[in-house]
Amino acid sequence: MNFKKNFNTMTWVLIPVAIAINVVVGQIVLTLKLPVFLDSIGTVLVGVLAGPWAGALTGLLTSIISGLAINPDSFNWWPVGLFIGFIAGLTAQFGLFRKSWTVVVSGFIIAITSALLSAPIQILAYGGISPWGISFIVSYFMKLNFTTEQSVVLANFISEPIDKIATALLAYSIIQGLSTRFLGRFSQNDLVDKDRRGKLTNIISAGIIIFLLLVLAFKLLSIIPE
Repeated sequence: MNFKKNFNTMTWVLIPVAIAINVVVGQIVLTLKLPVFLDSIGTVLVGVLAGPWAGALTGLLTSIISGLAINPDSFNWWPVGLFIGFIAGLTAQFGLFRKSWTVVVSGFIIAITSALLSAPIQILAYGGISPWGISFIVSYFMKLNFTTEQSVVLANFISEPIDKIATALLAYSIIQGLSTRFLGRFSQNDLVDKDRRGKLTNIISAGIIIFLLLVLAFKLLSIIPE
């Protein structure tokens, strides 16, 4: 892993765009209080294209910028963002972003890492109940007489695979839409499938987006007085 190779000119151009994607999508999901996050799409994108170190920096900067500009709670999650970007870059180096089904495997690996880091932060910083939609899953397990700690761990290991697999598929779908010439400017461009257009991935990604739009519409309708 060549640290300097991760950071060419195109990487520095992509990182701010990726952070913006993270923040905007993350805030939409937080507002909707969905039991997922989807605030790491840009982080995974940079990790896959530019390398583990660039992905890690993107995740770290997302937490810092979001914490300074929007929500101070975001500072607490910087280790999660950092490792998501790093692991995304590593899984790409092992060839897990060449085909749709291996992207799912990559998303699951990222999810396990994220769950292991998120659960202790949620317990220590929030006592188990955080502002995110995952808290309703935690509450459900607590009603089943699980301890707070057990509930947080179970909730994370349910929510994170759904979230990170969706995140990986969305990032991969974005990559499939980029031109071969543009991809060639990144250090890990040879680690993604640039020829097969990943139709299944695009269908799944479109389904995720449509689902989020439907939920958003439902939320908006629910707050409109009759």
